[in-house]
Amino acid sequence: MNYIGESDRRPHLIHSHYADAGYVGSRLSRQLGVPLIHTGHSLGRVKRRRLLASGLHSGAIESRYNMARRIEAEEDTLAAADLVIASTRNEIEEQYGLYDHYRPDQMRVVPPGTDLKHFQPPNGTERKSRIGKELKRFLRDPHKPIILALSRPDERKNIRTLIEAFGESPDLQAAANLVIIAGNRDDISEMDTGPQAVLTEILLLIDLHDLYGRVAFPKHHRSEEVPLLYRLAAASHGVFINPALTEPIGLTLIEAAASGLPIVATEDGGPQEIVQHCRNGILVEPLDTAAITKALLKVLSDATRWRKLAKNGLAGVQKHYSWQAHAESYLQAVRPILERTEPPARAPVLRRPMLYHDRAIFTDLDQNLLGDPDALAEFIQVVRGNRKCATFGIATGRRLKSALQAMKRFGIPQPDVLITNVGTEIHYAPQLTADLAWAQHIDHLWQPRRVRQALAETPGLTLQGKSEQGRFKISYHYDPEQAPGLEELQSLLHQADLPANVFLSFGHFLDIVPVRASKGFALRYFADQWGIPLEHILAAGGSGTDEDMMRGNTLAVVVANRHHEELSQLIDLERVYFTEQPFARGILEAIEHYDFYGACQVPPPQAS
Repeated sequence: MNYIGESDRRPHLIHSHYADAGYVGSRLSRQLGVPLIHTGHSLGRVKRRRLLASGLHSGAIESRYNMARRIEAEEDTLAAADLVIASTRNEIEEQYGLYDHYRPDQMRVVPPGTDLKHFQPPNGTERKSRIGKELKRFLRDPHKPIILALSRPDERKNIRTLIEAFGESPDLQAAANLVIIAGNRDDISEMDTGPQAVLTEILLLIDLHDLYGRVAFPKHHRSEEVPLLYRLAAASHGVFINPALTEPIGLTLIEAAASGLPIVATEDGGPQEIVQHCRNGILVEPLDTAAITKALLKVLSDATRWRKLAKNGLAGVQKHYSWQAHAESYLQAVRPILERTEPPARAPVLRRPMLYHDRAIFTDLDQNLLGDPDALAEFIQVVRGNRKCATFGIATGRRLKSALQAMKRFGIPQPDVLITNVGTEIHYAPQLTADLAWAQHIDHLWQPRRVRQALAETPGLTLQGKSEQGRFKISYHYDPEQAPGLEELQSLLHQADLPANVFLSFGHFLDIVPVRASKGFALRYFADQWGIPLEHILAAGGSGTDEDMMRGNTLAVVVANRHHEELSQLIDLERVYFTEQPFARGILEAIEHYDFYGACQVPPPQAS
């Protein structure tokens, strides 16, 4: 955000990849008011399902991969994304279909691109290469066609069935050599359990079927030699095979096609679409050795068919899987989103009392400042003494009027920034000027009437009084014995196409606000507007609505009197300090812990 804030230009969109980037992208998108495009890879729900099927215990999966957090980030990203890019239709239907926030109408297939300068048909020099010479030493007749398999040493890649098909077929052994590239290895006994088991099994199967001289299984290859391997197989009039049990995309198949090499592949996921587009190979049941043998022989035994498949593959890749084709498909999917997206609103350049402040302190009202009058008086003195270099802000779930009344009652000076109604309103000193740009920003996709209708029959939810409602806040009394959990409520709203944020505080007060609003989003908006780095902002809280102020790069403080176990999930985060003292005394403790004012820079006096 600091980088973006210092730039003269704002992004038109954000494109995230993987769960962690999606988590960041969804928050940047809401904060900046620009659309989010997301591409998921190795989805958590899919991976967890496969790991469970492999026999791994759910506890071990969670410990090793932190899968629950990953899936939570993916769900949040899917809810926030304006568009999700997938490589295949299978990915949309079979993988994203496992998610609560599955919205197929907001997903588009954009086939992956391949560097056609990198992957090309053979030029006649391949056999003289280092890897070409390396394969020769394994093979009795190195001039025979090559059946090439290239993958990680993973059980799901199903190399076992391929070797069994080759080992059980004298015709296949007579027609071609088998080349297996399964990563790099030195000492198999020192490798992780999974790869170790796969590589050991490969060696045992080669020995079982006595395939010495017919199978090449090199220990090492360089990444830059992968295109050469495809070209070597193509130059031999061979075939590329991907017998994986599941294959969502199949990039190796596209690379093989770009090299003029026909393919045999599993009839699952990505390969189905690749063969449909390129018409360059045969699909097989991956566990059927007879079908694999038949398909390989069909390609290898007919020179006319081989040339047709190779030609089709080259043309299909050019049309569907080149970088040019990828870029055109991507822009076609993205343009409608950009055309209907308004430029992000910017706050008017009116008030500059905080222009030269180098840091800021934000605190909740009820759980932090109210409760210990002596500590509050000391805290106020410290804040006033550092007012020249540090902004003072209050972020509360209260309405503006209620917050002002509480501050007056307890002698709390007017802050420079007052965030109220769970982050839906921002006001600035000295006249409590409302930030209308923020209101415009969070109004995006907000449909309060439909939200109330969607939750009208939900057990355990009772609307609070009219005085507690706001333009951008719907407040309920929450009965934990009857009401659904927060995740279920969030999912219910998203399924009704009602993106919103749901917050529970003190165990009984539920607030629903626009998807772009929260205390944390409001704080980050302020930081962006006034050019204060998040690392220079001390954020103190004590209830559930304060959580997103403390995630990220702020100097976070959880006071000792936090409500029950709310915010306890933050205890493992390095940048979150849990105080021993309650209320304002806890904030003072954190100020000392962080040496917050120690590096405070007082600006030089302005020239008159």
